[in-house]
Amino acid sequence: MNRHIALHTPHGSLHGQLERPDDPRGLIVLARSHHLPVDTTVTANLAARGHAILAMELLTAHELQFVDATQNVPRLAQRLLDILDLARHDGDMQDLPLGIFASGEIAPAVIRAAARRDAQVRAIACHGGLIDRAGAQALELLVAPLLMLIDADDATTLAAYRRAESHLRCIHEMHLAAIGESMESHVADWFLRFFWG
Repeated sequence: MNRHIALHTPHGSLHGQLERPDDPRGLIVLARSHHLPVDTTVTANLAARGHAILAMELLTAHELQFVDATQNVPRLAQRLLDILDLARHDGDMQDLPLGIFASGEIAPAVIRAAARRDAQVRAIACHGGLIDRAGAQALELLVAPLLMLIDADDATTLAAYRRAESHLRCIHEMHLAAIGESMESHVADWFLRFFWG
């Protein structure tokens, strides 16, 4: 089953797609601002393993024209909270264990939102992203287990993770990915571990 999802905000509409198999193992929210190849390959692998995928854009069509639109962490976190609330009250999603996957600049907003939905979000996986920008309070309140996938040549993201790590109280792991290394199995194993572990 495929459904178009629209979420209305004061700044415009956010659009997404729900792909749900007949008997899903869980629901993965793909929070994104731009279409990245890693997002496509990771979520395709998760879908092949039987997960429902809710891919949602966190920027409106107008905001995509501005290069700094992803820097407003509070706004993006609120939008993700609204998406989580939508999932919690939707008959096709509400009873499924839920995880979040995000790449790059969306990661700090994911941390903030998940810290406020500790009973709903089972696990998080992020590919890159300066998660220290989520703020010390959100990092300390985060309960959902966090997997950080960092490219081996991404010193900036690694430094941000090291700064954030001292504030994390949740289960957290970091994997340095070699150039060209596949992310799919790491992400799939992480969600499987905490959905049913």
